[in-house]
Amino acid sequence: MKLLALLLTHWLLPLQSSDSLTLKWQTQVNRRLDSLSNSPFLQTGMVGMSVKSAKTGKNVISFQAKKSLAPASTMKLLSTATALMTLGDSFMYQTTLEYSGSIVDSVLNGNVYIKGNGDPSLGSWRFKNQPDYKQLLDAWASKVKALGIKKINGRIMGDASFFNANVIPSTWIWGDMGNYYGAGCYGLNINENLFWVTFQPKGYMESAGFVKTAPDLPYLTKINKVLTDRAGTGDQVMIYSTPYQDAVLMEGFVPQGNSFSVKGSIPDPAFYMAFALGKKCEELGIQIQEGPTSTLELDKRYLTHSKPNGTMTIATQNSPSLKELVKACNYQSINLYAEAFLKTPSVLLNMGNGTSDAVKGFEQIWRAKGLNMQGLKMKDGSGLSPSNAVTTDIMTDVLSIMTTEKSFNSYYESIPVVGVSGTVANLAKKSKAAGNIHAKSGSIEGVRAYGGYFTASNGELYCFSIIFNKYDSNYGNATKELEKLMIMLTDL
Repeated sequence: MKLLALLLTHWLLPLQSSDSLTLKWQTQVNRRLDSLSNSPFLQTGMVGMSVKSAKTGKNVISFQAKKSLAPASTMKLLSTATALMTLGDSFMYQTTLEYSGSIVDSVLNGNVYIKGNGDPSLGSWRFKNQPDYKQLLDAWASKVKALGIKKINGRIMGDASFFNANVIPSTWIWGDMGNYYGAGCYGLNINENLFWVTFQPKGYMESAGFVKTAPDLPYLTKINKVLTDRAGTGDQVMIYSTPYQDAVLMEGFVPQGNSFSVKGSIPDPAFYMAFALGKKCEELGIQIQEGPTSTLELDKRYLTHSKPNGTMTIATQNSPSLKELVKACNYQSINLYAEAFLKTPSVLLNMGNGTSDAVKGFEQIWRAKGLNMQGLKMKDGSGLSPSNAVTTDIMTDVLSIMTTEKSFNSYYESIPVVGVSGTVANLAKKSKAAGNIHAKSGSIEGVRAYGGYFTASNGELYCFSIIFNKYDSNYGNATKELEKLMIMLTDL
């Protein structure tokens, strides 16, 4: 009996010690959260935090974890998970260049179509072995010429009908839409729907001269109200436009000094592609009877735009794999990609091709996985909408469920590493969190958040989500406070 007692004591002491350490850690984290909640920094705001075992889904921290909070860009953890789970990490988007009609005596009696299927990366500069938009348009114009076409008795049309024509989620802010991060997600995208606009600063508070846009958008009216501020003040320009506008309004300030460029969003990228491809074809000596158009442009003019059956394919452009696209999205927090990832599964599963359809599709997909949706108010896939709401409990449930999916390794590798990569490269450097925690950051006005995975001292993988809403920056730095909490995670 004495021997049995000794053996039991030997076995149980480490377990008791481990439980005791976990309890001590939980107490420290909860005390810190309580202290933050009652401080001037968060007295009028809110913090939610959830930490779960990735393997079992068991809670170890649940602090206001069922409160609905705006997640900012941590919403991308949900949209990228959905795309990987439903489409698979080897999925590729495909864009085709086609023509209708017939070619007789070097004349195409028909139209040329650029048919999109939602690829957010088409013509992007980010990926090796993929053409940027200039290279792509050059190659496609050459392929049209290689067919022996010298004249097109028709037009070039950008077909963006893969997604609904209402390309902006309904709760996005007017001040975001014309800027590069507020670009709409179309059925046909190009160069991440981004353009650079260059100004020439003048004297202090004098008008800054408009120089050019790149890509060139000569068909858009540019209303320039930008002034010159003192040197070193940086980018203070706001660009206002919508997908249906033929003009962009530019307001704000650029610093004194050399020419200065800022980024805006192309209002109708499908029209731009048709316009730019037409210019390239004309440079190669191909005449085009009618002007360029797009599905959106035809909608504006109340004209039908059904593509005839029996079109012939001229060229096909495949995107990088979904694994690569998701990594770019989460590392660089690209809103356009996240919106495409939300909408694409909905289209391919015949659930609809608009944002509201995609949200319903998202809910259907995740309910089938057993996810409790209470507290979720999803308005987009990127987190740009301030009307989004999610609980930290839902976040960690999704992260936990993903560990059972075939695409988990791709998902895990797509989330930046604290102190090492992506948007968290400069966070918690030279701390225990650096190199350990995989975290997606989120930031819009009044919101700071992180979510992802970390490895505990016993080697077990955990999921976490921390969200601050409506904090008072006069009394603290949200990023620093979140950094401290993440460093505490690694004490488990």
